Amino acid sequence: MTDLQKRSLLKLAALSAVAAAALMGCGKKEEAMPAPAPAPAVAPAAKAAPLKVAFAYVGPVGDGGWTYAHDNGRKAVEKEFGDKVVTSFVEKVPESADAERVIRDMAGQGAQLIFGTTFGYMEPMLKVAADLKDVKFEHATGYKTAANLRTYDSRTYEGAYMAGVIAGKMSKTGTLGVVGSVPIPEVVRNINSFTLGAQSVNPAIKTKVVWVNEWFNPPKETEAATALINGGADVLFQNTDSSAVLQTAEKMGKRAFGWDSDMTAYGPKAHLGSAIINWGPYYVKAVGEALEGKWTGGTSAWWGVKEGAIDLVSIAADVPDDTKKRIDEVRAGLKDGSFAIWKGPIMDNTGKELLAKDVVADDKFLGGLKTYVKGVEGKVPGG
Repeated sequence: MTDLQKRSLLKLAALSAVAAAALMGCGKKEEAMPAPAPAPAVAPAAKAAPLKVAFAYVGPVGDGGWTYAHDNGRKAVEKEFGDKVVTSFVEKVPESADAERVIRDMAGQGAQLIFGTTFGYMEPMLKVAADLKDVKFEHATGYKTAANLRTYDSRTYEGAYMAGVIAGKMSKTGTLGVVGSVPIPEVVRNINSFTLGAQSVNPAIKTKVVWVNEWFNPPKETEAATALINGGADVLFQNTDSSAVLQTAEKMGKRAFGWDSDMTAYGPKAHLGSAIINWGPYYVKAVGEALEGKWTGGTSAWWGVKEGAIDLVSIAADVPDDTKKRIDEVRAGLKDGSFAIWKGPIMDNTGKELLAKDVVADDKFLGGLKTYVKGVEGKVPGG
């Protein structure tokens, strides 16, 4: 083998060794890539702002009656929805131009749902609702609606009838007295229903009425109650907002009822029972609909015993058991629809037929009552 051949073989061996080393390097396991950095945490969704709900009250929250009952309903909303709502109220708002000012101010402060709790707010609320389309309005006891305004009411006449059943049994003179507030169909209906309840026990019952033309005026209510007692009434009923009528009966040794709220504590000796309103169920329903985006305007609700909005509570111990049983029967009948208070024959106090035999009044009839039934003395002012 020549020297040239030897050099060629050595060169080839060297190249082979380099190639083998390279191949070994290529077969080496690759190091793992570093783990990617974690994605930044997603910020939690912002918590929905609470629904602002405002209430306009015609009287003071401490009236022990109408406004007190509404404020209990407001508190039921707070209990039900917690931090999902913020509620507020303005008390003693007159049924005048002041009502419009207060309601506009509520909306200006961010209220999204506004409840006006007396009949006299109807026109002011209609006016404000027309201007503030994005705000929802609810008007108690009214009858005019709009796209963003609806009405709600309670069948207070059902509580009045049950009170009348007791009054008819407990009266010794056969004369009942009623302190009336404002002569609108709602109040006339309650006076008549109270009388019908009493006549279901004692057909000879007579009812005297004194009007004070205000919802809340304790001195006037006291004066009216005193006049009724001096005129022979021994059991008093009221459609006013304070406890003055019951307190007057207590002082003068007569009997009376609480109205709108349980008024037992204001005259425990005189108290025969309280016809109460529970606004809580309706307020919870309305606010719930607003929170869920299901609230609709232009509608009306009228709730009573059936819906848990009306009852007669704290019946006096000396009311006979058979009368208490009758109240239970009436309550059950109103709840399941088997009993109707306004079922003919019913006559007015001039002898005119209001409802023929076996005819049951519809809500339109009840909503337009402007005359007294047989047994109620006098005439409805402006009727």
